[in-house]
Amino acid sequence: MTATLAQVSGPAYTRILSYGAARGENAVPNDDLIGPIDSSDEWIRQRTGIITRVRADKGTDAIDLAALAGAEAIEKAGVPADQVDLVIVATISNPKQSPSVSAIVADRVGANPAAAYDINAACAGYAYAVTQADALIRAGAARYALVIGTEKLSDIVDPTDRSISFLLGDGAGAALIGPSDTPGIAPAVWGSDGSKADAVGMNGTLTEFRDGDVPWPTLRQEGQTVFRWAVWEMAKVAREALDRAGLQPEDIAAFIPHQANMRIIDEFAKQLKLPETTVIARDIETTGNTSAASIPLASHRLMAEHPELSGGLALQIGFGAGLVFAAQVVVLP
Repeated sequence: MTATLAQVSGPAYTRILSYGAARGENAVPNDDLIGPIDSSDEWIRQRTGIITRVRADKGTDAIDLAALAGAEAIEKAGVPADQVDLVIVATISNPKQSPSVSAIVADRVGANPAAAYDINAACAGYAYAVTQADALIRAGAARYALVIGTEKLSDIVDPTDRSISFLLGDGAGAALIGPSDTPGIAPAVWGSDGSKADAVGMNGTLTEFRDGDVPWPTLRQEGQTVFRWAVWEMAKVAREALDRAGLQPEDIAAFIPHQANMRIIDEFAKQLKLPETTVIARDIETTGNTSAASIPLASHRLMAEHPELSGGLALQIGFGAGLVFAAQVVVLP
């Protein structure tokens, strides 16, 4: 007789219990960056909406930022750190290809021996990680998940590159996700289009750098290609996420898109026909584009500035290098 494998299942629903954040220690205004790209403060503001961005000290890395944000999320949730049994970190700027950021962060925040792994989905990484944490908790594979987006993009930027250098900042945002009596995370709309892999990404490989074929690899992008894709294709994904959640635009209390460009954010709001009552996250203005960290950082700031949003519905969408995308509606903590 063949033995039957035991199975487990988890709670019917999950939700975000709290947010945490850590921003780079230094505010870097546009005037500090315009020389190498032969630009101006006015040009950067008009094209991106960025006034200043935060960048970390040389001795601070993506791991340090992630640990600070994660510790805040755990403390605010009131969940003992040793009950966090899953840590997922989204990043493209791990200072080492191995070990993972997540395993080190799990230990630093007191969650050792939590399951821990990193994901690389660029600016959609946090939304990907939320999707995974929700599914894994409901499957019974974890009870409390710490999800973190963390980046130190200043390490992988060329200050002379007009396509992207002035956009990028450093920081980490975290969310603690746990069981809920009611639905708190709607089904995600996520996917990729690798046919556009060359639109955003690194301009060389580590082996090419080792062999002296290229300088230190840095991020670059085809600005117009990315802008058109984000504005037209991602608005469709955002609308589909609302449909998956069974909601209308007027049901949304907050809109938290990846902080890529203020013009993209404004165009999103217009295409989605969001009512004037919807609070739109605009963290990019003083933080810059922090890739995987941008949605949780924007969420953290939104809740600090608008505590009345607690318990409301927020539509979040991430999109970036890959090309990859993910969107879902969440109940704000």
